[in-house]
Amino acid sequence: METSLHRQLKHAYAASSDETEVTVGSFRIDAIREDELIEIQCASLSALRSKAKRLLGRHRLRIVKPVFHRTRITRLECADGRIISRRMSPKRGHVVDVFDELIYLTQVFPHPNLTIEVVLVDVEQIRVPAEKPKRRRRWQKDYAIHDVKLESILESFEFHEPSDLLRVINWPGGIETITTETIAIATARPRSVAQKIAYVLKHVGAIHPTGRTKAGIHYAAA
Repeated sequence: METSLHRQLKHAYAASSDETEVTVGSFRIDAIREDELIEIQCASLSALRSKAKRLLGRHRLRIVKPVFHRTRITRLECADGRIISRRMSPKRGHVVDVFDELIYLTQVFPHPNLTIEVVLVDVEQIRVPAEKPKRRRRWQKDYAIHDVKLESILESFEFHEPSDLLRVINWPGGIETITTETIAIATARPRSVAQKIAYVLKHVGAIHPTGRTKAGIHYAAA
């Protein structure tokens, strides 16, 4: 089911309300602006990989990926019921979080017809009680997400070339090579996340390995 967030962003990017949900060949496109096709992807970017490959051969494509900066959690008694509680989630999103998703597009990006745009947004997440299973598992949540609504757009980041991604990791000034430890410190993320970032940067051609020491593999900007 389409969320309010997806619908709101779709209309924000379309040239007009008539240019949303447009059929292009065998595909349904979220929005069109001038000669650019726009896909709003609130879910995993993995779902767009094959579609993007086919569209990029003949069209300019912009993939818009929202990252939740702040989330206001609203719990309802039931769908369309009264509000039980509202609070701000302690979690904060950052543009660097998009590397978790870019790992699925390393075979697509870069491409001369492709722009990836990361949009930092504040949202309201509306939760309702989940249907109770016969036997509850520890990992099962006691709620279901009923909708996600856009509250505000804070900032956007466009990526056209591999080098554009280097701005996200705050490459330390005066340092010619970096390691995953360097990336972890610069981005304030765990080493495991830094390894994923290095994987993406390497496979899109933003960095290349130059050697190995006890500190790990050293990378230089391509």
